[in-house]
Amino acid sequence: MSATATAKKDTSTNRREPKRIGHRARAQRREAIALVVPALLPIIIFSLIPLVSGVALGFTNATLKRNAEIEFIGFGNFIELLGDDRFWGSFGIGIVWAASVALLTLVCAIGLALLLNSDLRLKGLTRVLALIPWAMPPVVIAIVWRMIYNPNSGPLNGALEAVGIPGVNWLGDFSTALPAVIVVGVWAGIPQTTVLLLAGMQSISPEQHEAAAVDGAGALRRFWHITLPALRPVIIAVTALDFIWQFNSFGLIYVLTEGGPGGRTMIPPLFTYLEAFRNREIGYASAMGDVLVIAIMLILSLYLVNQFRQTKGARS
Repeated sequence: MSATATAKKDTSTNRREPKRIGHRARAQRREAIALVVPALLPIIIFSLIPLVSGVALGFTNATLKRNAEIEFIGFGNFIELLGDDRFWGSFGIGIVWAASVALLTLVCAIGLALLLNSDLRLKGLTRVLALIPWAMPPVVIAIVWRMIYNPNSGPLNGALEAVGIPGVNWLGDFSTALPAVIVVGVWAGIPQTTVLLLAGMQSISPEQHEAAAVDGAGALRRFWHITLPALRPVIIAVTALDFIWQFNSFGLIYVLTEGGPGGRTMIPPLFTYLEAFRNREIGYASAMGDVLVIAIMLILSLYLVNQFRQTKGARS
């Protein structure tokens, strides 16, 4: 009698257990959704909806001109874009600009990170001074450098003329405009890259350098055989991300040159902006934006594939 009652009790308990587990799982799922939704909403509102709208506008003849009707024109904008030498010219300048800034920033940042990682006097003050450009908005940086590059009253030309060298119209001359804006881009990008590289350097065990020094390795050999291999993942990451950021940059060059002289500093985001709001061709500009998104996604996919291979190699 007692055994039968116990069996019935166990059976009823087993029947209730799946219900409890199912109820608990549903409650956890609802709790997870409640936590994720507030974080997803800003992404959907401020990133996903504008992205989808921009892609969709690229397939229309949308314009800011009065009384213009929006019509779906399929791939018309993209076909026209294939033959637009102005856009592909800006695309080439954008690649030169982004690659030059990313690589020169990396070289300068490695040197500065090595300096800050050494037994330097006034290291704290030096770090603060090195990080100043990071605290300045791109527009402010551009205004400051426009004053420095001013052909009539700028301190750069003043210094050159003081030693007998004639001044240069840095931002107005066809041959110096692009190098001049690249210098500004490098100056603005050094602090962020330096911080990331410095963090990578400080994660290297000091015993490795001490052992190499005991074996007779000089500073250059220790840098080449210990520091540089250890920094390789950081270097690849910061270079790839910096290239993408610079390729997408807008405010710095817009304030410095507005793409001039003669389109010499016209990078794709600036050309797209001028096409949209100066020529009022929103649909055509959106098609340019779609091409830029595809190009950046390709670059990003190369970086992610490289990271995946490194992770897989490290695990194996």
